[in-house]
Amino acid sequence: MPDFAEPLDRLINEFKRLPGIGQKGAQRLAFHVLRSSRDDAEHLSQAILDVKDKLGLCSVCNNISDSDLCRFCRDPHRDPKVVCVVEEPPNIIGIETTRQFEGRYHVLHGALSPLRGIGPDSLKIKNLVERIGQGEIEEIIVATNPTVEGEATAVYLARLLKPLGVTVTRIGMGVPVGSDLEFADEVTMSKAIEGRRQM
Repeated sequence: MPDFAEPLDRLINEFKRLPGIGQKGAQRLAFHVLRSSRDDAEHLSQAILDVKDKLGLCSVCNNISDSDLCRFCRDPHRDPKVVCVVEEPPNIIGIETTRQFEGRYHVLHGALSPLRGIGPDSLKIKNLVERIGQGEIEEIIVATNPTVEGEATAVYLARLLKPLGVTVTRIGMGVPVGSDLEFADEVTMSKAIEGRRQM
């Protein structure tokens, strides 16, 4: 028997399906919606429906977009010769917050993972090769996650793309700023030493 009235219990169960939301968090969100005005609830439900109905993928880079081209591909001030390859659309946010990168993006929508049945054909690699074939791109920056899958994807992309005449680089990895070396694990320290540069 549910702990709450059926509509509230159903809302709690829906919130629990969201990543990072457990029972307590789902209850807090459900009670917040219950206490909110009907207008607020309608705005929330419409925003959820709009995300499903009005968003798609950019026809060039596969980023989330509300039109044929995403805002990065439409921006004439961004350098079309440099493309940063990421695993998922949220990865772009981390790069954009630095205000250092002025090129364009390419979103793979995943990383290679043979154990989970994700091979090259499961990723958005084909249109990256097609973009390079158009001749405008000079450098590919591989910004996949520093995981086993991300590293495998980076190595695969480097082997695939270098023969196409582009420079392929990998983002630097290592010890994060503000941390203490004694707490860094061996993989992090190894990457930091590999990625050292002259001062």
